[in-house]
Amino acid sequence: MTEVPTITLSNGIKMPMLGFGVFQMDNEQAEQSVIAALKTGYRSIDTAASYQNEEAVGRGIKQSGIPRDDIFVTSKLWIADATYEKAKQAYQTSLDKLGLDYLDLYLMHQPYGDIFGTWKALVGLYEAGKVKAIGVSNFNAAKLTNFILTNKNIIGIETLPMVNQIESHPFNQAVETRKVMDRYAIVHEGWAPLAEGRHDIFNNKVLSAIAESHGKTVSQIVLRWHFQKSIVAIPKSTHKDRIEKNFDIFDFELSENDLKKITELDSNKTTVDHEDPEFVNRLFSRLG
Repeated sequence: MTEVPTITLSNGIKMPMLGFGVFQMDNEQAEQSVIAALKTGYRSIDTAASYQNEEAVGRGIKQSGIPRDDIFVTSKLWIADATYEKAKQAYQTSLDKLGLDYLDLYLMHQPYGDIFGTWKALVGLYEAGKVKAIGVSNFNAAKLTNFILTNKNIIGIETLPMVNQIESHPFNQAVETRKVMDRYAIVHEGWAPLAEGRHDIFNNKVLSAIAESHGKTVSQIVLRWHFQKSIVAIPKSTHKDRIEKNFDIFDFELSENDLKKITELDSNKTTVDHEDPEFVNRLFSRLG
């Protein structure tokens, strides 16, 4: 079975470069898909409190028969718990639902709410050895810079996010945010690596031509692009054949010309605009 290559976080923890996501999966789908993914060879599973399927993910992990220490598990804290006190309890709630003793990575899901109090709580969990790594999600270049400098220069917290999970695919390559992440040794993790099927990605002429030249699918080309750009990808699927095909990206390499053509597809097209006030209103409407 192919072993997924890893990337080393700033604290020395190794994180698989290819993981499996369960966003928008119901409990049955999440449980069965996690089992299928782990049997295929994935060793990283990404969930979140807001997905409401942590218990099912935990059952899938247990039923897979794969030793816990061999699986990199990520969950995320929702904005309803984005305070110092609530964040500590939210972490334990996620652990209880997953049926685990620790998480490998715990992320602040959104750049809203009391992000500084929340970060202080996450740093406390990390320093106490209750979680192996901590990070953020959906922080753009400006928000990430403000977050880092405020923590370091005003609050006095030196611990930086080890990961920033953001929307990343050929049409939204997050170049400016990546520059900030590289400056501070923060690993780039990409959600919606296949653009959630939008922008007609699977019929794109450039990607289709590259796929044909390598005898691969468009999905495999895009996930290989993530890998070669040192972006951790977390594709999701409830279909066993797609789960397996998305894993099959380690037996070929994109050329410099291939990479150049994909770079030229970048058009800052997002599936979700996190800077849209109406989107933020919708986030806060889900506090209950």
